[in-house]
Amino acid sequence: MSETSQSAGRSIRLRRARIGVLTATTVVSVLVALLVLAAWRNDYLISSDKGSTTAEVLSAGRLRSAVMYVTPDGETHNPKVGVLYPTNLTAGERIRVEYSRSDPDLVRVEGRDVRVAIPPALSVLVVVWLLALPALWLLIRAARHRPAPVG
Repeated sequence: MSETSQSAGRSIRLRRARIGVLTATTVVSVLVALLVLAAWRNDYLISSDKGSTTAEVLSAGRLRSAVMYVTPDGETHNPKVGVLYPTNLTAGERIRVEYSRSDPDLVRVEGRDVRVAIPPALSVLVVVWLLALPALWLLIRAARHRPAPVG
């Protein structure tokens, strides 16, 4: 294989690597933004038709906690996706929740809203870009430097 074809192949690989890093970073950034927008939308839906009651925490986890509560019409609800903003809950605990009266399975812990989701979202963005920028810099730098002739 000639030196020029090796150089061209290396250049193509470096370009693809840059595109891959930039694409992955952009996709993660967009997904994080969509998660925050979805949280804001859920908060809006709850706030626009808000009901409030006491719920029992059935199971508690960092990312998902199951709750059960009764609405004023006497119906018991146990949302499949759990309660929004579930951090620091304990199984068996009784908490106040806010829910959408038009969709009682859309429920959040009272007093919590999208502001709870912003710090973790920003930290993910910072970490992703702190990893991507040096990688992009190294790839651009490698593309500018010609490899030494072999032999």
